[in-house]
Amino acid sequence: MKAVACAAFFILHSSLLTSCNSFLTDEPQSQITPEEAYNSVKNLKLNALLTVYNYIGGHEQSQGLQGTDRGVYDLNSFTTDEQIVPTRGGDWFDGGLWSRLFFHTWSAGEAPLKNTWDYLFKVVILCNEGIEHINAYKTTNVEEQEELESYKAELRAVRAMFYFYLMDLYGRVPLVTQTGIKSNEMTLADRKTLFFWIYNELNEAMPYLSDEKSNRPNTEYYGRVTATVAYFLMMKLAINAEVYTDNDWIDQQRPDGRQIILKTYDFRDGEIIEANAWQTVKEISYLLYPYYKLAEYYPDNFDVNNENSPENIFVIPMNPLLYSNKYNYFFRSRHYCHGAALNGGAENGPCATVSTIKAFGYGKDDYDIRLTFNFYYDEVIVNGHQVYEDDGKTPLVYHPLAVTDIDLSGEPFEKTAGARIAKYSVDATARDDGRLGNNDIVIFRFADVVLMYAEACYRLGETDHALEALNSVFTRSNGEAKSPYKEINDDILLHERLLEFMWEGWRRNDLIRFDRFHKSYDLKNSSEHEADRHTIVFPIPADMMVMHPDWEQNPGY
Repeated sequence: MKAVACAAFFILHSSLLTSCNSFLTDEPQSQITPEEAYNSVKNLKLNALLTVYNYIGGHEQSQGLQGTDRGVYDLNSFTTDEQIVPTRGGDWFDGGLWSRLFFHTWSAGEAPLKNTWDYLFKVVILCNEGIEHINAYKTTNVEEQEELESYKAELRAVRAMFYFYLMDLYGRVPLVTQTGIKSNEMTLADRKTLFFWIYNELNEAMPYLSDEKSNRPNTEYYGRVTATVAYFLMMKLAINAEVYTDNDWIDQQRPDGRQIILKTYDFRDGEIIEANAWQTVKEISYLLYPYYKLAEYYPDNFDVNNENSPENIFVIPMNPLLYSNKYNYFFRSRHYCHGAALNGGAENGPCATVSTIKAFGYGKDDYDIRLTFNFYYDEVIVNGHQVYEDDGKTPLVYHPLAVTDIDLSGEPFEKTAGARIAKYSVDATARDDGRLGNNDIVIFRFADVVLMYAEACYRLGETDHALEALNSVFTRSNGEAKSPYKEINDDILLHERLLEFMWEGWRRNDLIRFDRFHKSYDLKNSSEHEADRHTIVFPIPADMMVMHPDWEQNPGY
């Protein structure tokens, strides 16, 4: 695998953000001067552009879009019906954090909210700096000018992607597109403004982005934001347009996707496609279909060698010899003895909820085959051998239906309740208790394109097309073992998205779009404090509000 941005690391590495006002500052700790770092097109590529890719993944808490703890992934997963972190005796109470996330009783002072805000804005500011360095470089060479234009477009697309996560999580955030902005000059942009700004940024960058695939190692664009990555993100924006254009999300009303008009650059002929949100989803899917297809075998997308997947659109490159990116979720989820059987450690924490494991058909003859791909459950077998508990006599058994409370302390299955993550195949060569492996972390994949297309067709009343797309994903895994869907509705779409994208960090996004996030599910009973739907966005971190007393906190907090 090619180390795309590694060379930039020793040249220019930015310090982490720690203080309450540091989310807009970046002080390079460099072995060379800024003049040297940006004095050629080659150095601009390394230090203005490629350096930002050191931050797509991560190895510390709240850093990276996926793979690490207490950041983007946890906020999008442990706040849903998909998975849960129960207290197991003296383990996993953590000051009540996981309970507050699951029951939606968090406050603006939660450390993960502030640290995730800092991380996302750190990358935004790095992009701003990179764009300014590129703009400052003067050349009369036409080829160099074109190359620099492509670098700038790519930085704009990366910045737009990080603003997508900021807007999705926090609703309203400062829209900062240049350095040197004083803290007291910043205001919060409303969600609708952010939505259209992000969409238009991707649109304007599109003509200059490469159409190469991003998930191929040993290529120039491995792990980078290319045109197809940007189109996927635009598709995700469009499918959520009713949510993201709603500036008053507590008034029980939403805009109509049929009335939200988007203009999309078509990189095939340079024309502009003008259509409503649902039709836009369809149009973008047509742009992506020539490039990707469903993998014949679902687990191939998460295999040790998943760079061969024809389905993965955007990944975080993983290679223990080249990258420091970590995938912590196996380590965090599996039982201690399970980790030991794999010659590593474990933390025995997160697991699937009872409602989730039932949705997969656990305990039934006609279970969905994706149950076996996504979970460890019942007796644990490693390399054909039975795994035992600490006494060496009792078989280790995961009990999927035993997660009957957020606090399992003192319960018979305190340490073994809940099905555990098994999505990515085990890499026998992985280091650091399996956290440094070769399975690239999947962020965007084509199955999502197909299901978003199905959803858009359904919302346009095109039921036949919607069912055909929906069943193409369903039957890819189940074949003739289960009958395909005969009808389609919100419940079925949301159900299929759970089965297909389990453990992938999209569940909060889906529940909000289908207007279920604030309602009862699994152990969470809908309470009066959530009736206004204010929890569909997180509060602006408390430290930010102290810094900016003129800012208005998100409603309900």
